This record gives sequence, structure tokens and C-alpha cells, in this order.
Amino acid sequence: MSETPSDHAPTAGSRPNDPRPTLDDVDLQLLTLLQTDGRMSNVALAEAVGLAPSTVHARVRRLVDSRVVRGFFADVDPAALGRPLRAMIAVSLRAGYRERIRDFVRSVSRLDAVIDVYFLAGNDDFLLHVAASDTEDLRHMVEYLNGREEVAGTHTSLVFDHVRG
Repeated sequence: MSETPSDHAPTAGSRPNDPRPTLDDVDLQLLTLLQTDGRMSNVALAEAVGLAPSTVHARVRRLVDSRVVRGFFADVDPAALGRPLRAMIAVSLRAGYRERIRDFVRSVSRLDAVIDVYFLAGNDDFLLHVAASDTEDLRHMVEYLNGREEVAGTHTSLVFDHVRG
């Protein structure tokens, strides 16, 4: 049985007005390889997908320039930095403060404990992935958030383990 385009999830560029390029099977292979090892050389990538290194270099450059690949970074274990306790903090903002969302994101993303900030739809407005040195450090973080005038409330869940998808 042959596959049709509807058998696959939509790829970038498949929606109208999406400035990102349409991704083919080679692009998807390259992205999978880069997600596994962002430091993989063009030669190794080329061998893995069966193309010339110069072609792979051009494809990766196109993926970076078009913001399909948003960056390359080191995934540092927070415990190695003295912050072994990780948590997810759901944050709800007060209705009158919705116009200050960008200010809230800018200020909390600068905090040392904050690893990621997710803007949500639903009951909560944000989900903060944080790393703390201990429960007291985490409590101070939650108290700080709840003390902000725009915050209506928080819910904290401890993270026992994290597996990157």
C-alpha cells in the first residue's frame, strides 16, 4: 500500500503563509540527527543521509537561516550547577494584567532558576520549568512568583525524571 501526503503529519511550510521551507525526507533525517547530536559534522551528516558534504552544508544552512533550526546549545544537567531539584510551576495571571505578558516573560526568563518558559492556552497562562538547589530554594521561587502583582496563583509539580523526546 502506498503512502499519501495525508498519511504524514504536516511539515513546516505546508500551511498557507508559512515562511519556513517545506521539509523533505532528507531534511527530516538531518533534523533527527541534529536533535540527537547538534555537534555532528557535515561529513558525518552527509554519510548518514547519502549526500555530499557540500549539499548537506547548504541544507543545514537553509534550515538555520529559515529558523527551522532555532539554535545549537549545550543541554547542561542542572544538578551539575548545584540545582538538582527540578519542578514545573504553572502560573495564572490576573485578568487585568494580560497586556503585561511580555514583561512577565522577560523578567521570569532572566531568573537563574528558570530553564524554560512555556506560554499556554487553557486554565494556566505559563508553565515554568525551573531548577532549584533544594526545597527552600524552590519555595522562595514560588513565593517570589506569588508575590508579583500580576500573578493570580501558581501550582507546583516536582520533576522526578526528564527524557528528551
